[in-house]
Amino acid sequence: MYGSVKDELATTLTEIKDAGLWKSERELTTPQSSHVGTSGGEALNFCANNYLGFADHPDVVAASKAALDEWGFGMASVRFICGTQTQHSKLENALSEFLGTEATILYSSCFDANGGVFEVLFGADDAIISDELNHASIIDGIRLSKAARYRYRNADMADLRAQLEAAVAAGAKRKVIVTDGVFSMDGFFAPLDEICDLADEFEAMVLVDDSHAVGFVGEGGRGTPEKFGVMDRVDIITGTLGKALGGASGGYVAAHQEIVDLLRQRSRPYLFSNSVAPGVVAGSLKALELVESSASARDALSENTVLFRALMEEAGFELLPGSHPITPVMFPGEDGARLAGQIADRMLADGVYVIPFSFPVVPRGKARIRVQLSAAHSEEDVRRCVDAFVAARVAVG
Repeated sequence: MYGSVKDELATTLTEIKDAGLWKSERELTTPQSSHVGTSGGEALNFCANNYLGFADHPDVVAASKAALDEWGFGMASVRFICGTQTQHSKLENALSEFLGTEATILYSSCFDANGGVFEVLFGADDAIISDELNHASIIDGIRLSKAARYRYRNADMADLRAQLEAAVAAGAKRKVIVTDGVFSMDGFFAPLDEICDLADEFEAMVLVDDSHAVGFVGEGGRGTPEKFGVMDRVDIITGTLGKALGGASGGYVAAHQEIVDLLRQRSRPYLFSNSVAPGVVAGSLKALELVESSASARDALSENTVLFRALMEEAGFELLPGSHPITPVMFPGEDGARLAGQIADRMLADGVYVIPFSFPVVPRGKARIRVQLSAAHSEEDVRRCVDAFVAARVAVG
């Protein structure tokens, strides 16, 4: 029976390779860090979400190790059966206090958080108005809801207004505007102040996935709602523990008390997934403590980002504008995907690890290498990365 299926799958895989869209997985031979070992040798790492350098921070690692002795390896249960430890509740309370929300609920990942929130809160009489560049987890989560779906052009407030008007005209009961706080392929911020103004005007809720901001965006690292001064106007925040806050795993929904209470009763990814592992909880608590106790990592990250952008522009590379540590180096045109791939391969051979992105991850003709700065990078690391870009450009031609 599998014979014909095997041939069909093999054809599909060949088509992916022939289109230049094959995603290879290079193995790391060391812990995640700004300097890593790969199957091809040692390399500077400029493609991880390790924004604050906490993935191998000694205090975070020590807290996780201690938790193994105190709390064990895994929970072997979901939360409502026997999967809730004291430290799970402690982390939820700490996140709520940090983000300025009434309550927080932990998930196995932010993908699960986004997959579990829409079906519970929005039904057939409601409307979800979503930015066109929202993360795949938001798109998949929305698909699980029976609510009417509206999509607005990226960060386009005129189009958002038009979609809200359409939802009102259709008689939508509940309305929610959904956006990433930071769009991961571009490093652009959603204009949350303007979004909240429209939400107030149209009596809509606001949901923000702040995965690429929590821990380092905003004066206190509280993310895009803090940056735009709307912490008290965003109704639902989803986020991850798998990027700046230690880089391990786990996600959350932080929101009004009633929303979190209902998610605990009905959110399927929460009800039917094992609890976040004890070591991850303890490490994330320590990472959050580090964020709140010092701005040094955020300051280092900002300095590295400014330096990298300045040096790359001086060297004549095309960058998308912005201030986020996600810094896309653009290779436009029909031949851009091939060129970006060749540049990345050459840079890895020179000991600098970056990843190219092309269609369908980004639009056709807008291939890029997405460089991600970390607080753990030194000035020398940043300059070496720029030098590698220059050398690769010369070598590839």
